[in-house]
Formats: sequence, C-alpha cells, structure tokens
Amino acid sequence: MERASIERTQVGIVGAGPAGLVLALLLRRHGVASIVLETRTRAYCEQRIRAGVLEHGTVELLEANGVGERMRREGLVHHGIYLRFGGRSRHLDFPALTGKTITVYGQHEVVKDLIAAHLDAGEALRFEVRDVSLHGIDGDAPEIRYRDADGTPRTIACDFVAGCDGFHGVARGSIRDGVLTAYERVYPFAWLGILSDSPPVCEELIYALHDRGFALFSQRSPAVQRMYLQCAPDEDLAAWSDDRIWAELHRRLEGEDAPGLVEGPITQKGVTAMRSFVVEPMQYGRLFLAGDAAHIVPPTGAKGMNLAVADVAVLARALDAFYARGDGAPLAAYSATCLQRVWRAQRFSWWMTSMLHRDPKADAFGARLQLAELDYVTSSRAASQSLAENYVGLPLTS
Repeated sequence: MERASIERTQVGIVGAGPAGLVLALLLRRHGVASIVLETRTRAYCEQRIRAGVLEHGTVELLEANGVGERMRREGLVHHGIYLRFGGRSRHLDFPALTGKTITVYGQHEVVKDLIAAHLDAGEALRFEVRDVSLHGIDGDAPEIRYRDADGTPRTIACDFVAGCDGFHGVARGSIRDGVLTAYERVYPFAWLGILSDSPPVCEELIYALHDRGFALFSQRSPAVQRMYLQCAPDEDLAAWSDDRIWAELHRRLEGEDAPGLVEGPITQKGVTAMRSFVVEPMQYGRLFLAGDAAHIVPPTGAKGMNLAVADVAVLARALDAFYARGDGAPLAAYSATCLQRVWRAQRFSWWMTSMLHRDPKADAFGARLQLAELDYVTSSRAASQSLAENYVGLPLTS
C-alpha cells in the first residue's frame, strides 16, 4: 500500500472557484494558512463562463483585498436595469434608489484575478487533484486525502475544512446521513444562453417578459454580449440554429421603443437549468459548506457568485476570531448567520423568476397578474426601491 505524505495547514479548502479562492485570500489577510485543492485544470477554472453581475459589496470586498484593479479597468459599471414588458422598457435607477451600483465582470475573470494573486503571493493552489475524500470532520483533527496530478497519494492535516466544491462536489456528500435537510424547487423552464461577438443591445441589462417567454440581454464586454431565452428544461440545443436564435431574440424585444439588436457570430451556446436549493445546516463538525455546495439560486436575481462571496466573508471573520482570540462563537453561528442572507436571496431570486417567466402551466389570469406586478414594481418608488436594494446586495447579516 502506498504511504501518503502528510502536509499540515490550518484550513483545507476544497474547490478553486470564487468561494474557495476568496476564502483563501481573506484568510491570508488574517494570517491564517490554507491550502486549496481543485480537481479541474487551471485553464478550465479560468475559462468557464458563469455569472457576470457583481453586487456593490462584492466589488468593495475584492477591491479592499487587492484584486480589484483589472475589474475596475475592464468591468462595466451599471447604474440600473430595464424591465421590459408590454412592448416598452422601464428603467430602475439604482443610485437614485439605493446610492449603489453593480458591476458586470465575468466570474471567470474574477477567478483569473484571484489565481494570479495567490500565485504571486506563493500560496498553495493544487490543480488536477483526484480521489478527494474527507476524514475526521466530526472530530478535532480532520484530514483531506487525495492524489496529486501525478497520482501520488497525499494527506492534508488541518484544523478545519471548507467545502467550496460546488453542487456536485464531495464536501456535502461527506456529511453523514440524517444531518442535513434539503429544500428544493425545480422550475419548469430553463435558459438557452449564448455568447455573441456583437455590440451591446443597451447600456444596461434588459429583463424582458414576452408572450413567448423571458429574455435577458446582458454584456460581458463592449464587444461580447451574453443573451438568454426562456426554453424548455429538455430543450434540444441542436434544434436552435443561429438564425433561429437571432429571430427569437428580435421577437422578444419587439415594441414601440425596441432597442437595436445587432447580430454577430455566436461563439457559445448552452442550456441552463433553473432550480432553487438550500441545505441546512451549512456546517457539520469541522466542515463548513460555502457557495454552491450549500445553495443554488435561479440566475434571474444574479445572486449565485455573490452569495458564495458573502458566505466566505462570514467564514473568514469567524476563523480569524478563533485563531486571533480563541473565540469559537462566530464559527458556531456560521450556518445561522449565512442562512439568513441565503433565504433572503432565495426569496428575491424566486420572485424575479416568477415575475418574468411564462409558466407553461399558467392560465391567462396568471399572465395578467405578472403584468400587474411589473407595472406596480416600475411605478411605485417603494416597490422599485425594494427590487433595487436586493439587486445591488443586502448588507451582510451577523
């Protein structure tokens, strides 16, 4: 039997997505040692296209911790969104409603910046590991066992483990049966998303409700656009030619003040399922779940990456309290602290999704209620402010 070499650190982090990388960054600022393990290649992590809307607080956190320079240079600061229904667009002015903005900057770009910062600091990032397993998480001496890229067995002995390895990762599955309660809702529609080399449809995001379904017109850069169409969960992507996609995008923008939609080469297509998912609690023994390992939100509310960052901000503060002052109370309260924000984000994401998508089983009454809801949201300052406050990001709870 091969004998694994043993390495010691304070916090073992499984997953090199935004949650794991931001946690390692924050811990380093607090003088807490960590090692990050990732089963994927560095190139995969840096190129995987995911969310692109950063809340005000996420932007501030990245800037305050030295990884905001390129984001500020290349990110697109948005002062609101458009809600489009009945053939007309209504603008919500976020600074006027909340004093805050959002920034459009792709998740993969954030990951690139975080990886570069870690490597510049000489921190331990281990890509292409396999056979990751967690041991002793219900005791005082947890271990992470894995094989490195060469197949050599290795062990990390640590005080705590952070499970930041996503919905399909090993962390959540390492918790014994009967501990976690899962809450889930699967929606009867999905998003067909594209990347296009074309100019922006609008200076800000457009959320459109049309008789044929939802559409979102977003950006990744001045030259690359991200657009989505509501479709069936089992949609056959092969049935969607470029011409059909462009024709449908044009239809869902139609109306008296339709913005110009300029077609360009479609460089990527994909179907995104829509679900809401939460497990409680988000901790077990010395294991703490963060990001998609603990919760999934439908993308309509732009909360996924922002929730992950909020989770690890709470966890980093709690670990700092433990190591700096011997105070374990914040760690004990980690799950309750995070779940308050998680459920608020779930409510907002569910509400935005329900308001803007055509339910295939809904009747004409339900469709008219959607229009009434959108009319109220865009005509009442109180309702507009509620949407804006949630969109730019609620403060961290404690």
